[in-house]
Amino acid sequence: MSELLTIAAPDLVSERADWLDGLSNERRLARLTVDAYERDTRHFLTFLTAHLGGPPSVKDVSELRPADLRAFLAMRRKTGAGARSLARHLAGLRSFLRHLERKGLVNAAGASAIRSPRQPKSLPKPLTDVQALKLMESETQMSDEPWIAARDAAVLALLYGCGLRISEALGLRPMDIPANAASLRIEGKGGKTRVVPLLPVVHEAVIQYVKLCPYHLDDHMPIFRGAKGGKLQPAIIQRGMQKLRAAFGLPDTATPHALRHSFATHLLAGGGDLRTIQELLGHASLSTTQVYTGIDSVRLMEVYQRAHPRA
Repeated sequence: MSELLTIAAPDLVSERADWLDGLSNERRLARLTVDAYERDTRHFLTFLTAHLGGPPSVKDVSELRPADLRAFLAMRRKTGAGARSLARHLAGLRSFLRHLERKGLVNAAGASAIRSPRQPKSLPKPLTDVQALKLMESETQMSDEPWIAARDAAVLALLYGCGLRISEALGLRPMDIPANAASLRIEGKGGKTRVVPLLPVVHEAVIQYVKLCPYHLDDHMPIFRGAKGGKLQPAIIQRGMQKLRAAFGLPDTATPHALRHSFATHLLAGGGDLRTIQELLGHASLSTTQVYTGIDSVRLMEVYQRAHPRA
C-alpha cells in the first residue's frame, strides 16, 4: 500500500483495489488477466504521477482528456509495447474508468472514444514441402480401411496441389473431374469461379480413391463420401490431420487449411507472381494474397540466420 501511495492518492488506491477485487470475485476473470490489468494500471498511475506532477486522485482522473490517455499509450509504445499489449492496456483502463463511472465519480466516455490499436495480421504458418508431400501419400494416412486412406490422401492432395479450401474440395463432383481433366473449375466464395491446374499426381490420387470407393458415385453428388456413404464432412478430415500431427510430430498449426497456405507460399518461393497466386487462390483482393510475401520474408531471414557465416 505504501508503495502505491507514491503513484496515486489514497482515494484512487482504494477504488482501484475495489475494482481489482470485483474482477476476481464478481466477474471471475482469469487470474492472469487480473494480474495483467493490475500491472497495466500501475504503469498508468506511474505515468500520471509524472504527467501531472504528483500522485493522481479520483478528481484528477475525472478531469483526464482523451489526449492524456493517448499520451500514455504513446509512452508505452516507445518503451516497446506491441499492439496487443496496448489494446490490453486500453481495455483495462476502460474497465477501471467504467467502475469509477458506475459510482458517479468520473465520465468514461473519453476512454471509449479512443480506438484500440490495429492488431497485426498473424501470418499463416505453412508446412515444408517435404511435410506437405508426405501428407498426400495414401500410405501415410491413419485409417486401416484402404479406400478411406485413399480418400483422405486425395482430399489433402487437392488442398496442397490445387490450393483449394476444404469446402471446395469436399464439394467436388465426379463430373467436375473427368478422366482427361487437366484443370478444375472451382466455384469459390461469393460464387466467384476460377480455374486451377490439376497436377497429374493429384488427379491420380483422386482416381485411386474412386477405384477403391465402395459406394456408387453419382455424377451430380459430392465425390468424397463418409464411412457410411454420406457426404464427407470437414471435421473428419480435420480429425485425420490431428492424428497425423501426433504421429509425425507436426505442430498444431499443421491443419488442412495450412496445406492451402503451403501451396501459396511454395509457389511464391518458387518464383510465382502475386497476381497469379491471387487467381489460383480465388482471393477477391490482392491485399489478401500479399500476406504471403510476409511469410516468404520470414523464411528468407530464417535461412539467412542459419546459413550466413557472419549472421
